[in-house]
Amino acid sequence: MVGGGYIGLEIGTLYAKLGSKVTVVEALPAILPGTDPELAQVVARKLKKLGVEVLTNAKAKSWTDKGDRAVITIEAAGGEVTLDADKVLVAVGRRPNSENLGLEQVGVKIEKGFVPVDRRQRTNVPGIYAIGDLAGQPMLAHKASKEAEVAAEVIAGHKSEMDARCIPAVIFTDPEIASAGITAEEAEKAGRKVKIGKFPFVALGRAIANADTDGFVKVVIDAGTTELLGIHVVGNGAPDVIAEAALAIEMGALADDIGLTIHAHPTLPEAIMEACKASLGEAIHIQNR
Repeated sequence: MVGGGYIGLEIGTLYAKLGSKVTVVEALPAILPGTDPELAQVVARKLKKLGVEVLTNAKAKSWTDKGDRAVITIEAAGGEVTLDADKVLVAVGRRPNSENLGLEQVGVKIEKGFVPVDRRQRTNVPGIYAIGDLAGQPMLAHKASKEAEVAAEVIAGHKSEMDARCIPAVIFTDPEIASAGITAEEAEKAGRKVKIGKFPFVALGRAIANADTDGFVKVVIDAGTTELLGIHVVGNGAPDVIAEAALAIEMGALADDIGLTIHAHPTLPEAIMEACKASLGEAIHIQNR
């Protein structure tokens, strides 16, 4: 598997569970670039348990067809090495499919393959709209779907625009990862002082009942206002609980808004409530920092 991003690891995990010997080649120092490193580390540990070999700081330079085999040449820290494989899967990113659409002929502006749009999904040419991967990052299906709604409403004459405060992201590895909002590092770079609250799945009743306790919830709040800035989850079930996080950030909720909300027990969303309490130093089921 060439590429240790989310697509490569989703596919690699699947093949590993089906019994294949999987090797991941990633050019950067760690897998899942762009993801909170703490969350990525949990996935890295599980990959090791699954027998997946992960080579970081390694670049796939070439491959040679050996009939039913492929020999890959890799440039790593210790020099060039070769890997013998049945199949080579390449997942090193995506690009917008803007070629051969005739956009240049009608004057639609294109920047590095993407089509710039305003908040109403309008391009620089009246009457032409763009959505999805073509319209820029993040390249996610649910973002594209929302943009499609906006474009359709604008075309129909409604006062609509794309004004989302956050777009949740999900990675279907094992364990799963889901995030909404910004990381602590991103907040600090923007000049904000933050507090962090964490709650581990090992202390979560539903995760214990599921016999699947790898993972945790990490909440990032503004140190002064306690506004929720980001909620990041690693653990199986993460995609199913991130909607609460996205709603909280979208509405400008404070940590107490979730912390004081009674959550059904035993459920996975309780971990978000507990992490919010922990960010305020009011945790009940774990020791406060």
